[in-house]
Amino acid sequence: MPYLDRQNRICGFLDIEENETCGKFLRRYFILDTQANHLLWYMDNPQNLAIGAGAVGSLQLTYISKVSIATPKQKPKTPFCFVINALSQRYFLQASDQKDLQDWVEALNRASKITVPKGGSVPPATEITKSPVVPQAQDRKPQVAYKTEIVGGVVVHTPISINQDGGEGGEVAAHPLLRRSQSYIPPSAAKPPAGPPVLKSGFCVKQGNVRKSWKRRFFVLDEFSISYYKCEQDKEPLRSILLKDVCKTHECLVKSGDLLMRDNLFEIITSSRTFYIQADSPEDMHSWIRAITGAVQALKIRPREMSFVRSTSVARPGGSSGPCQPRPLAEERRALSKAPSSSSWQPWTPVPQAEGQ
Repeated sequence: MPYLDRQNRICGFLDIEENETCGKFLRRYFILDTQANHLLWYMDNPQNLAIGAGAVGSLQLTYISKVSIATPKQKPKTPFCFVINALSQRYFLQASDQKDLQDWVEALNRASKITVPKGGSVPPATEITKSPVVPQAQDRKPQVAYKTEIVGGVVVHTPISINQDGGEGGEVAAHPLLRRSQSYIPPSAAKPPAGPPVLKSGFCVKQGNVRKSWKRRFFVLDEFSISYYKCEQDKEPLRSILLKDVCKTHECLVKSGDLLMRDNLFEIITSSRTFYIQADSPEDMHSWIRAITGAVQALKIRPREMSFVRSTSVARPGGSSGPCQPRPLAEERRALSKAPSSSSWQPWTPVPQAEGQ
């Protein structure tokens, strides 16, 4: 869902077609900056990118003539798709749902609408044409993606190859989490149904514990824990937070330092550590808070229900006295079956033979 950041810009994730008619959509983070008169898109939220990383694409708002919902004839297999007509080029973008689609179409049409001031208040032409110039893709140095890992306590940066098959800038291979097209498979279908059922899953940005760096992770919430993975296809989580250790989950309102510039930030407070997590939108943040809080409450209620069922089964009428009734008879039979001693002779007991015979 689009939302307003601290600079009053409309931001959010969308899928954009890499090249017109190619049918390949790439996940990008869009910023609608009306003050700068530009629509910019990045590989990820700029807060999560390296310092100095620029936009991978831009479009001047004054060039936009119309923004409308794509017809089934234009994109028959792409739901929630809309098209931006700018000069002689069309940009096809895909939203996550119908509300996301409507919000983006209205915001882009409103931002690109030309308003003519009334007579007497027209500023000089030089002031009208002033706008920050965004450098074009060919003027910028090619960006190199790196994979950062900690090996033996040493930070290792490994360059990642860039796919140059389609158009300018190619897709970075180290960002499979940023890709999502119309053939997107939900996590529930991609992962085998092993373990407890998944209550909620999706991508968020998490702050590290040691280096305090922010990295995008795939989170999975179930009935007993919330785990995060390096990417959606991983089977083993990087870490699992047990819900029984979670004390509180709420929106992070008291911020300082690096947290000041983070929107949609919430925290999971445990007995040993506080986890800071950034969602993609305010709606996504509140959805995670509600889901985690509900799962923690359900886990606290479950042991009480189990103990109540156990106590009722023990206190059931006749449940404990029935099996104890035949015990005296069984003991009596065992006593009769014992070999008799010479001191307790009975008439039917054989007379012992003398040793000399």
